[in-house]
Amino acid sequence: MLPLSGLLVVSLEQAVAAPLATCRLADAGARVIKIERPEGDFARGYDALAKGESIHFVWLNRGKESVVLDLLRDDDKALLAALLAQADVLVQNLKPGALKKLGFDPAALREKHPRLIVCSISGYGETGPYARRKAYDLLIQAEAGLASLTGGPSEPARAGCSVADIAAGLAAYEAVLEALIARGRTGEGALLSISLFDAVAEWMTVPLLQHEGGRTPQRIGLAHPGIAPYGVFTSRDGAEVLISIQNDREWRILARDVLGDPALADDPRFATNILRMARRSETDGRVQAAFGALATGVLIDKLAAAQIAFARVNDMAALAEHPHLRRITVDTPHGPVPYPAPPRGCQEAYGPVPALGEHTERVRREFSPAPAPAAAGGVALTPGRAP
Repeated sequence: MLPLSGLLVVSLEQAVAAPLATCRLADAGARVIKIERPEGDFARGYDALAKGESIHFVWLNRGKESVVLDLLRDDDKALLAALLAQADVLVQNLKPGALKKLGFDPAALREKHPRLIVCSISGYGETGPYARRKAYDLLIQAEAGLASLTGGPSEPARAGCSVADIAAGLAAYEAVLEALIARGRTGEGALLSISLFDAVAEWMTVPLLQHEGGRTPQRIGLAHPGIAPYGVFTSRDGAEVLISIQNDREWRILARDVLGDPALADDPRFATNILRMARRSETDGRVQAAFGALATGVLIDKLAAAQIAFARVNDMAALAEHPHLRRITVDTPHGPVPYPAPPRGCQEAYGPVPALGEHTERVRREFSPAPAPAAAGGVALTPGRAP
């Protein structure tokens, strides 16, 4: 029995942020019914690199049921209404106001279904001057200032993965779990609003407060803006090794046991991080001179023996062979795909990635409103229960 077994989640989702949130809910045992347009979640078309499937879609949609609905059709709207009548959670990342235009205003849904948790994910939230702007991951990285601090001195850069989408998706997952706990105590659902901008802006607290405190951080590549030495240095045979010195005791150990320079370890000009930052070029130069005289294997052995924190600057080829990389294998319509495991416990099985509309007819039979008696006319909106 997984923690969320028995819960029904309905999701009108696309791309990354909302699918990540519902993927986590599915991993935890919730039944996730993913409502897709007739053409499907557009992330299905990003590429075909995962055995003919889109990498993003395979990553984020395991364990879900795919139901194709055209919400401009009355019968499909009725089916969605029947699903929501039984749902515990609705997650949606349509553009702000779109769900209301379709006849499913989140606030009205909460009033009609008091136990329902509605979580809306957007670029800038439901209100405010930018609420109607289109917003995608890289746009938010730029707008929230993250790109200005990413990369080297010459120009800003994109973070190497979709950090704004991921931040918002995980924030949504967290908010839904909190709302489920609260509902268990009060019986009441919740109306949640998560924005990509808020998610990234909160991550930017330290550089923002540094700026407001009079020390605006600058782009410095793979180095720390406030600690020295903390960055990348190159061994004699060209390997890039990143080290992190967190306190003055570690500096003395590095100087004495790795750099082989006891005098530097005792030099008062480098005794504190503040002093090392004040002469950062010289500090880094001393480290590089010593690292550059050592072969990679020797250097790594010295760092490990001295218990200095370090890392190799790996590429994707190195990650693929990394001894700590855990993988799961997920079935897809074109065959099993192995990829990195989520950072959680030892769950052994994960649900398959659905084909577009794979579960439409089954869900339609299960939830479609039953016709009212002929004399009454119209349509009854009482959904059928699962067998």
